[in-house]
Amino acid sequence: MNVIIGEYPIDKFARVYIIISGGPGMRIAYFAGSMKQGHDGVTRVLYRLSDYLQQKQINHLFFSAITPPEHERSVPMHTVPSVQFPLYHEYRLALPGQKQIEMELEEFQPDILHINSPCSLGLAAIRYGQKKNIPVVATYHTHFASYARYYRIRMLERFSWSYFRSLYNKCERTYVPSEPILEELRTHRIANLEFIPHGVDSLRFHPMFRDDGWKQRLDLEGRYALLFVGRLVWEKDLKTLAATYQLLSERRNDIAFVLAGDGPVRKELQQLMPNATFLGNQTGGDLSMAYASSDLFVFPSTTETFGNVTLEAMASGLPPICANKGGASGFIRDGVTGLLAKPRSPEDLAAKVEFLIDHPERRAEIAKQAFLYGQEQTWEHSFEKLLLSYDDVVRSYASKKSINIGKPKRRISQLIVQH
Repeated sequence: MNVIIGEYPIDKFARVYIIISGGPGMRIAYFAGSMKQGHDGVTRVLYRLSDYLQQKQINHLFFSAITPPEHERSVPMHTVPSVQFPLYHEYRLALPGQKQIEMELEEFQPDILHINSPCSLGLAAIRYGQKKNIPVVATYHTHFASYARYYRIRMLERFSWSYFRSLYNKCERTYVPSEPILEELRTHRIANLEFIPHGVDSLRFHPMFRDDGWKQRLDLEGRYALLFVGRLVWEKDLKTLAATYQLLSERRNDIAFVLAGDGPVRKELQQLMPNATFLGNQTGGDLSMAYASSDLFVFPSTTETFGNVTLEAMASGLPPICANKGGASGFIRDGVTGLLAKPRSPEDLAAKVEFLIDHPERRAEIAKQAFLYGQEQTWEHSFEKLLLSYDDVVRSYASKKSINIGKPKRRISQLIVQH
């Protein structure tokens, strides 16, 4: 079976096809903290990846502590036992029995194991990979180490980096979605890193979803809508956002903060931002409309490994103002596709907001450049790069371990030029 994962024209007579060839196709086992649809940014990426793999007829299976009911599943998955996580009641700690996971994996026969959360499931994947000589890779989705300061547990930050070094350095490769985070991981002596940025669904996030009645329905007419999208948790630097709200509310009456998302600190945040509009979780067309109908995207988080929401805003033609630290700072060109504010500085964030409000021509030009950049970032390109990396890992691991697989190699074998 041959599976084409990419097609690129060279000229009008020739095309390059990237294919998976030989045998029934690569089999991939994923390990994720949550597979509840729309739970967080990581989950949305994984569902997008699964859709892509299903389109390419590539066998895959997810292991997770949080899964939807079987009748709601569109993704192949296995639920592992778990207990509630004390700091985050919406998350659970996996208690994977190694034998149970091994039985599932023995039946599935994966070629590669991919960790998406540095939890006990990740450790179970590494143990199985070592036992069965199967390569393990990981994606650094969430900057957990930086969360410690928001919960005033400084020792946890040091412990986290030590744990991450131990976990990720046992992987053949760790994928990182942004260059600033990749460089930070290098400073903490994490090896075998590879940069694979995320993409955006340019059909779903686009200025065509702008609705002039959106502001009217929210009673925001005559004001500039400053949109934040994300989970309502302190590690998104929401206290910076609240302080920015206070500063701007004292200076002018032509702005309105709009927050799309939910989370454990919503009630406290509503007290800090009493006149802001809280939309709750937004999905589908409602989220597309919120992006396209707002005037500025304001995102103060310094803990993002990438910041999918920023790219979604850009693809929607919404000029972003983000903290100059973390994932977004790696793909925003300051003054061209967005503005970068000093990290955790309400004064600078407010100044950047006022600058774009008071300079409509600059705001329109940045919106245009953000849109052009966002529309170029595709999930297909990201996932093609991931599959090529899988193939390289499987082949190099087999060579390193001198494994005689004894069956047709399941790999992305070559670039084929077809005339």
